[in-house]
Amino acid sequence: MDYRNKSGNDTVGSFAEVCWNYPMAQTPFIGGCHCRMCQKAVGNLFAALVSVPKEALTCTRGTPGRFRSSEHVERGFCSECGTPLFYDSLNSDEIGLCIGAFDAPQSLVPLSHESTESRMPWFSEITPIRDAGTSEEIDGLGRVQAVKASNRRHPDHDTAMWPPTM
Repeated sequence: MDYRNKSGNDTVGSFAEVCWNYPMAQTPFIGGCHCRMCQKAVGNLFAALVSVPKEALTCTRGTPGRFRSSEHVERGFCSECGTPLFYDSLNSDEIGLCIGAFDAPQSLVPLSHESTESRMPWFSEITPIRDAGTSEEIDGLGRVQAVKASNRRHPDHDTAMWPPTM
């Protein structure tokens, strides 16, 4: 898998990042951290992260907000919309980037889970649960099209300017 030239951004496009030149001899951590700190930081069951060397990360637009969640860690987020962006272990040469903020998150396939002592006891049961269908099937095509036409989410590619002028 090619871990080079991955790009991502926050929900409203105030922040953009690009990862490049990841040493291909190394396989990064790609997976879920289930610790309570990550659960709280991303507001979810776990934080889906990919670790890259800090020098491989370039911020091409904006400056992320930072929250010092412990003596050893800072959490990065968009100061405008709150999108979680990264987990920065201050004593490490690597930074954990939130997979969901990437333009093509499907290309970053998780390889493992960590800090499973805090994993929800029913977590293994959610994969086989009922698939309720696509947004169109659940909400109807009209509603989905109306949301798409009016949403302020940044697209899954870099833009020269965001938001667009109307």
